[in-house]
Amino acid sequence: MFARLSYLKGTVLIEGDLATPYGQWDPRVRAYRAPACYYSDILRYLRNSRIRFEDNVLKPPPAPSINGVVTLYPYQEEAFKRWVENGCRGVICIATAGGKTFIGLKAVETLKQSTLVLVPTLALVDQWAQRFREVLGVETGTYGGGKRDLSWVTISTYDSAYIHAEELGDKFVLLIADEVHHIFAPGYSQATEMFAAPYRLGLTSTLHRADMRHLDAPRLIGSVVYEASHEELAGTYIAPYEHQKVFVELTPQEKAEYERYWSVYTDYLAQRGLEMKSEMDFQKLIKLSAFDPKAREALLARNKALKVALNSEVKMRFLAEQLKNSSEKTLIFTQFNSLVYAISKRFLVPAITHKTSEAERRLILSRFRSGEYTTIVTSQVLDEGLDVPDASRGIVLSGSGSQRQHIQRLGRLLRKSSSGKVATLIEVVSKETKEMAISRRRKRKNSEDA
Repeated sequence: MFARLSYLKGTVLIEGDLATPYGQWDPRVRAYRAPACYYSDILRYLRNSRIRFEDNVLKPPPAPSINGVVTLYPYQEEAFKRWVENGCRGVICIATAGGKTFIGLKAVETLKQSTLVLVPTLALVDQWAQRFREVLGVETGTYGGGKRDLSWVTISTYDSAYIHAEELGDKFVLLIADEVHHIFAPGYSQATEMFAAPYRLGLTSTLHRADMRHLDAPRLIGSVVYEASHEELAGTYIAPYEHQKVFVELTPQEKAEYERYWSVYTDYLAQRGLEMKSEMDFQKLIKLSAFDPKAREALLARNKALKVALNSEVKMRFLAEQLKNSSEKTLIFTQFNSLVYAISKRFLVPAITHKTSEAERRLILSRFRSGEYTTIVTSQVLDEGLDVPDASRGIVLSGSGSQRQHIQRLGRLLRKSSSGKVATLIEVVSKETKEMAISRRRKRKNSEDA
């Protein structure tokens, strides 16, 4: 028996009238085809079955020389070792500020194979490119932001990889997925199936997704091979920290407005006999709002009530007290861009949102690093992946119940510094509102994972 393997539009083409695992007969090409993500499984089957084959699947770009060595901390070495022992497949979960990027660089240095790095934002494309240049002396290609530049190491946004999956699917031996929880979204997971890369490394602070799609990790990228939390790393590898929770009262006017909106929401739930016990329950309400005007009204009222609680004037007064006569490097986090701009205008501090240009973001972070700026206010754009200069205090004026968001915001403060100063995360919560439940839910999730 003899088989010939090649790549065809996101699949492995198996010629030779030979059935393999995951292969299905395609009468159009008169051969078996399997999603490209099963390429390594097909190779393993052919070798174990002692079936002769010709392999023409991968066509990597020319390899440059690597001019650098990646030095890892002991916990990073252990994580990398476990990934290698798992066949160079799997997910590494390390707390934000724990240096996951360097494990990815180590994989490239060690394997010396063509590599595609997937990231959620253009800012992270630039950050990874800079790391490759500085640490390994490797210039990278880019897919994203209007660029289609293929190279031995190519960095792509998830969006661009989704669009160009057929084109990129046979070019890389190693696939690195930064903030890997994104890869399980329906469109991105389909694109991931179209990459033949036999070696796969996922990097994240926490893998869990509310929709449970992370359970597809073993198939798409590999199981979790290593985990390290903030608590395990704090003090030795990242800054020690403390978490404070401050409760504030809404003003009488805010409280009346909150209760008016919230009652519209809860009255609708009571009328329909609905209970919000899980993410899935809330998704049902969103679906109802598409054709039920009352459901839409309730959903909008809920959002308005939360906005009142999350953007309370009392929180602004608390912030004013914290910033008064303070030179401590501070990051202010909010849920809504409107509050970011209001804080920026009121306290004359620079703001970073998704609308901030790349040049302006770099300038703000550079001046924050140098100490020219001591405070930055941001929404969710700094939550994920980006290296932020060392800050010793974070003030969360509003956030979601997401464990991931909490971990990422905490991680913005935990870059190890020579001063040895303890970082502080202050969470400001409006009393007697839904925000208290959101805060409890986040704490419960963190405790369950501790």
